Amino acid sequence: MRVLHVMECTIGGTRRHLVDVARWQQRAGLEVHVAAATLRDPAFPADLDALEAEGVGVRRLDMVRSIDPLRDRAHARALKALLRELRPDIVHTHSSKAGVLGRHASLATGIGVRVHTPHTFAFLFGALFSPPKRALYRAIEKHYARRSALLVAVSPSEAETFRRSGVVAPERVRVVPNGIDPARFQGVTPLSRAELGLDPKRPVAALVGLLYAAKGQDLALEALRSVPDLQLLLVGPGEDRPLRELAKKLGVADRVVFTGARSDVPAILAGADLLVLPSRWEGMPYIVLEAMASGLPVVAHPVDGARDLILPGVTGLLSSGIGSGPLAAALGSLLERSPAERADMGRAGRARVLESYTLETMVAGLIDVYREALA
Repeated sequence: MRVLHVMECTIGGTRRHLVDVARWQQRAGLEVHVAAATLRDPAFPADLDALEAEGVGVRRLDMVRSIDPLRDRAHARALKALLRELRPDIVHTHSSKAGVLGRHASLATGIGVRVHTPHTFAFLFGALFSPPKRALYRAIEKHYARRSALLVAVSPSEAETFRRSGVVAPERVRVVPNGIDPARFQGVTPLSRAELGLDPKRPVAALVGLLYAAKGQDLALEALRSVPDLQLLLVGPGEDRPLRELAKKLGVADRVVFTGARSDVPAILAGADLLVLPSRWEGMPYIVLEAMASGLPVVAHPVDGARDLILPGVTGLLSSGIGSGPLAAALGSLLERSPAERADMGRAGRARVLESYTLETMVAGLIDVYREALA
């Protein structure tokens, strides 16, 4: 089976997903090709080099996030040419821009069965786009969803969001949860809290992710005011000045450390007491899987993916809603539990990842989707 993956949004969890899926599908015996942009993350070209070294076919195609008619037409033509050259059985598109360009190229050439992974429908969330833009993007997604064999949700709760959206026929949605390699998070030497600028005697919550509105770092800072002993370790790339200013305004700056982008997340998680996920929306957050694999309890907003992963009182806690108040209450509740209880949550989380959320289960699930689409 020959598969072409097309992705523009090569940052954060989507970058991780593409690299893991391409690598492990190749190892599973598929012929895998990737057409991806390299503009979003300066470290991503190294990922493509590594995939090429393992036998994955790679085409660098610098698609852009925003609508740009001239460049979009050029990239659509390039994808059509690539399809005629490769003649893949499956055209697997990811996220919004590549979802449009890749499926358009497949429809125009008549080559490949179309499978799409939205990695959330961003138009569902008002914080990102104006109402007219949301309406436009919704119409575009609906147009291409009707012309796709199957859409893949990365968690059961995200699948329900897709079905309720009215964009895709419910019978075309399939669920293949994200998976990780748990071994990367076992037996890791933790980073020194003192070296990170943290008080070794006070609890630390790690918050790992891109610095932008969807991830809710501002809500975590607001929640910190009501959890006076807790320290917050903010890890991830992006513009941190507004968040630093907010921390000062809220009077919590002395309990917050910004690290920027880091490549040693397993060691950071090993040195924390818990993970906090204040996201406003998600599909299936990789960082929750990683924290659970690290043996950490998780406090999260009840967003898609988190609701599937976190068993309240068993592997962590879900807040009663999305906002700094509910998040602070959940954090406080977790910290009221004994270290032994929190350790039990961490062990239960790791067992849950080992049972259901590995790379092998994710890749096997996607191959099953491809077979169904081809049939």
